[in-house]
Amino acid sequence: MRRRVGALFVALIAGLVALVPGTSAVAGTIGDYPEFPYPSTTYSEPFRGQFHFSSQSGWMNDPNGLVYANGVYHFFYQHNPHGLAWDTMHWGHATSPDLVHWTQKPIALEPEVHPGTLFSGGGVVDKDNTSGLKTGSLDPIVVFSNTDGVSVFYSNDNGQTFQAYDKGRKQIQIPSESRDPKVFWDAARHRWTMVVWSDQDGNGVNIYTSPNLLDWTFASRFKAPWLFECPDMYPLALDGRTGQQRWVLTSASSQYVVGSFDGTTFSTDWTAPQQMDQGTTYAGGSFYAAQTFTNTPDGRTVQMAWQGGNHGSTWTGNATFPVSLGLVSTPDGPRITRTPVAELASLGSETRSWKNETVDSAKAGNLFGDIKADTYEITAQFDVKGTSAQRFGFDLHARSDGTADRSVVYDTRAQTLQGKPLRPVNGKIAIRLLVDRGQLETFADGGRYSLSDNADFDSAADSQGIRLFADGGKVKLDSATFTRLNTSWGTAQSTLLSNLKGPWHAAGGTWSDVTTGKRATTVGDGFYMSAGTGGDAVYQGDITLDTAHAGGLTFRANASGAGYTATLDTSGVVKLWRPGKDIAVHSAPITPGRTYHLKVRTDGSRIQVWLDNGSEPVIDTTDTTYTSGLFGVNVYDGTATVQNLNTGTAGFSAFSAGRWTPRGGNWTVTPAGLGGASAQNGFYLSDRAGTDFTYEGDLSVTNGTATGLTFRAGSDGVGYTANIDTSGVVKLWRPGKDIATYATSVVEGRTYHLKVRTDGSRIRVWLDNGSEPVIDATDTTYTSGLFGVNSFAANTVAQNLTIG
Repeated sequence: MRRRVGALFVALIAGLVALVPGTSAVAGTIGDYPEFPYPSTTYSEPFRGQFHFSSQSGWMNDPNGLVYANGVYHFFYQHNPHGLAWDTMHWGHATSPDLVHWTQKPIALEPEVHPGTLFSGGGVVDKDNTSGLKTGSLDPIVVFSNTDGVSVFYSNDNGQTFQAYDKGRKQIQIPSESRDPKVFWDAARHRWTMVVWSDQDGNGVNIYTSPNLLDWTFASRFKAPWLFECPDMYPLALDGRTGQQRWVLTSASSQYVVGSFDGTTFSTDWTAPQQMDQGTTYAGGSFYAAQTFTNTPDGRTVQMAWQGGNHGSTWTGNATFPVSLGLVSTPDGPRITRTPVAELASLGSETRSWKNETVDSAKAGNLFGDIKADTYEITAQFDVKGTSAQRFGFDLHARSDGTADRSVVYDTRAQTLQGKPLRPVNGKIAIRLLVDRGQLETFADGGRYSLSDNADFDSAADSQGIRLFADGGKVKLDSATFTRLNTSWGTAQSTLLSNLKGPWHAAGGTWSDVTTGKRATTVGDGFYMSAGTGGDAVYQGDITLDTAHAGGLTFRANASGAGYTATLDTSGVVKLWRPGKDIAVHSAPITPGRTYHLKVRTDGSRIQVWLDNGSEPVIDTTDTTYTSGLFGVNVYDGTATVQNLNTGTAGFSAFSAGRWTPRGGNWTVTPAGLGGASAQNGFYLSDRAGTDFTYEGDLSVTNGTATGLTFRAGSDGVGYTANIDTSGVVKLWRPGKDIATYATSVVEGRTYHLKVRTDGSRIRVWLDNGSEPVIDATDTTYTSGLFGVNSFAANTVAQNLTIG
């Protein structure tokens, strides 16, 4: 987003602020990152686009960092999650498998958690790890933001969390006002290129190059009065010929020029730009700040833009439907084409077609007269050679009284469509309309004509008519097709982390997305069932009981949840049950508000249940009633939250112990290990104690300050901790005293190996399997106690804990 805005945009913001008096964006904290503050919605509100992306709630503007990474498309966007007006920019986040079905995700970049001004920027996938930022099996997503310079942020967990590189310090310093970096891979030169807007001596872009996304060299500057903010730059094959590549440079207002790029300098012989879209191309209008995806799997150049004119009671702004860009030769020179992505067809249901019809103003009748539709697509080709009609087109969301919410009109004399120039091609006018509840997108002339608009369509049953009309004569309709488009919402999960196959469905109770997973509110039993099935398997997950009497893991079940359930019960038991029978019960105190980890292993008729990462099952029994079925979860009579539902043996790997117990913070188990989240000190303690030993493990600070190995501790965590601290130290401490420190770089998101050896009062600490300890100190305060892990003002991961 921008500091300097036009009068129209200021007026828009003022009007939206009036809708939500007193609202203001707020900066987050490490303890609640990634933030997911959205109220639940069915996405069925009036004017809410059914196949155009809008944020689940809050304000959205510019698309940011559009990438295809690790099997899904990621759509980031400028976002105020706490109000309907622009304020304190965050990076919102949504994902899609197909560019059509979008799933809202938690905040990607959050003020105070991530440093700098989190304005608009671009993103890439570092498939070859040129940056060296990769820490796991997934390709890093690297994004760029900030103003008057550029900072780098990256994710190694497919966008679930982001870290600030070099603590967010600007890797490019720009002395003038600047923003909106866009980065792409220059395949011909095997390096990265960035274009970033600045007002140095007038509007224009600075071009930088880099071998690794981190170290940037100024290459050149391209100046143009029209080139104001949110630039994008990409190659397109002229007329689809791979040997005829041209480069396109665009501005936020969809103006563009076509030229060449030699790896350092962009040049063009155009004296003036062309307009890519005919909508209202100012900030807050119907087409602004368009950006293209990087790393698309099929090589398409796919674009989405901000439509600021759509809003409802809980959201403001939406995105245009994704289009594939092309470049075609015309008598006037190369021109951009915009074509809705083919994946739109996945929403189609009812289809009607017509051929060789005549639309005549003198005759009653309407080819579309028996159709009632809310969201749909129309394609139509008209033969205007010798037509006598002065105007023809479609009335959309038409009513019996002759009124309509919007008309799409071609004027045969002026040769305009919706008031914008459109000349016939070989005597034909071909139109394509995408009609959504709050959006109308019009394409013509093979995509050379594009007009994106917001329209408040009345979805009432008596306002869903379509009229094909002609005024003042006749026009021949060569062909037309109507296709009803179904909603794209509701086919995936937002905050539930799971490797189980979807879609999921509720069988009783109300299930909603919250920061910490999927929350259920039930009267009696409620089940949430995946589409994943299994017979013999390891199945595990985290359960937090709030007001619920019980909650647990359901398996070998049918779609209604009838099967086995291993459950936590506030009466003080862990129970394995099936309809009509409690199979086995284990006594254990269960506290509301605390997160517990359950694991189930099935092997034929044998069923074992583990609690809180204990090395021995608390239930080991047999039952032959169900041999296979669906995986899911159960909540009984109240509210509870479930998270990290996974099949497979991956999880928290640690030394043999009984139950682990949290003391502060929230502790969960993912396939990557033990996750901790704490505002201050939080401990997760085993029931195993020691005096002299070697204790080691792998530790990572996802975001925040510190994590470490705790030892010789009491049940409250009071003891020694050896930690890694992102302030730049390895530290040995106990409450009230830092015993010793070792200065070294500790990077968020990186995994470090710590080893502690105690011998009486002597305590040594090794880092990353070094041959010599980085700390060798003495302290006599604690002689024996429990083993555990610590998280301090951070989101953390611990894994592979061993004692020797």
